[in-house]
Amino acid sequence: MKSLLPIGITRCLNARLSRRIAFWVATSIVVIELIILVPSVYRRRQELLSKLQHLTSQKIAWIVATYPHQTPEDFLKQLQNLHYMNSDIMGGSLYSSDGQLIGSFGETPALSYPEARDVQILYVNTPEGDRYDLTCDTFPRLDDYLIILRYDASPIHREVWYFIVRIAGLVLIISVFVTGATMVVLNYLVILPILNLRQDLINAGSAIANHRLPPHFYAASVESRDELGDVIRAFMQMYHQISEAIAQQKQAEEALRQEKEKSDELLLNILPETIAYQLKNTHTCIADRFENATILFADITNFTELASQLTPTELVDLLNQLFSAFDRLTDKYGLEKIKTIGDAYMVVGGIPNPRDDHPQAVADMAIEMQQVVQQFHCVSLPVAEASGLAEGSTDDHKQGEISHQLNIRIGINMGPVVAGVIGLKKFTYDLWGDAVNTASRMESQGEPGKIQVSQTVYWHLKQQYILEKRGVVSVKGKGNMTTYWLIGKRSKSVD
Repeated sequence: MKSLLPIGITRCLNARLSRRIAFWVATSIVVIELIILVPSVYRRRQELLSKLQHLTSQKIAWIVATYPHQTPEDFLKQLQNLHYMNSDIMGGSLYSSDGQLIGSFGETPALSYPEARDVQILYVNTPEGDRYDLTCDTFPRLDDYLIILRYDASPIHREVWYFIVRIAGLVLIISVFVTGATMVVLNYLVILPILNLRQDLINAGSAIANHRLPPHFYAASVESRDELGDVIRAFMQMYHQISEAIAQQKQAEEALRQEKEKSDELLLNILPETIAYQLKNTHTCIADRFENATILFADITNFTELASQLTPTELVDLLNQLFSAFDRLTDKYGLEKIKTIGDAYMVVGGIPNPRDDHPQAVADMAIEMQQVVQQFHCVSLPVAEASGLAEGSTDDHKQGEISHQLNIRIGINMGPVVAGVIGLKKFTYDLWGDAVNTASRMESQGEPGKIQVSQTVYWHLKQQYILEKRGVVSVKGKGNMTTYWLIGKRSKSVD
């Protein structure tokens, strides 16, 4: 039994519930004592101030009794001597009964004559330290005067601090005793049964996970009619219910696995494989810097006119065919499609998997994109559906068709970018950086049917591709830039 007692107390101390209860018991005692301590400290401070005020008044009474017939100036000198004899007195002021200042010595009190009639004590914080301004009691022979003395607050603060320490020590002793007694009682009535029940839960979980027979439970041998007994009986009932439901759980896990595979396939359809893996495992903002990437922007030049003359279904079908062809080119050249916005298409080379030939791969795709657009050379529309139909058109013309030639404008730039996924919903892999903005300007300030590239791209392609200098172009946000037209690829026989 002697050896079991320390073991039981140790287990109780290690129990989180026991520590929490002990914490709140101790906290409650401290809070109650604080509620009592605050007014006690205030009363103690007032007692010390009253005592100080009374002692000072007695000293002044002695001065008056010893020197009964003295002028106000002599009386002020006696008060000043009192200042020299008592180091706690830092200064003072002497007023006549009508409020006239007779004189001051040492530190001048902040408590004025009008305030002294209502407030006997004033606490003041000065650069030299904390001070108390006290109004001394009047005496039969001092009816013609009002005396305000300034005292050093340090002794009173020190005495109040000693008082707080004594009370705090007493509170600490009470808290330790009450908390210790509470933990001992909790140990044998609550904590140890709960710890045994916890071990039963662990054994039950192990038995279910490993498909073993039910072990011997401590809870099965306890018969208690209190709330703890109710919990034990509920545990036994729960164990049997879990055992019966384990088969259904396995079926649900298998279904969940299959759904996870579907979601993974869908995610890989939206994001690059490396980015999808990071997104599933980190659940944080994904942003990687790439020192060199090639960005391509493409835009259908006459899309607005075309959109006004096609039904939404026909327009979406046309874009789907065109962009699906672009997607196949993206896969062909090992590039990464970023996004489509309306009739705009964006692709990048060199990320998320770096490669050395990304400028050439993007250039090849841009040239072939022009060829793909030629396959959509014309879109024939009934004249009656054309929004730009003149009011004076003849009936014969209304029976014919209007042909609209598709055209594309492409811009390419190279440079450092930051690529990643941000936000919480509808994830998209996107790019940021000055190089991306410049690529967009290469497209928007280009010409239909042409591929405009920056000078950086020119230096990487000039040996293998035919490029024509466009000249200096004023690029929004960048100033004047020298740009080039990408015409095509050189034949292998050309150096």
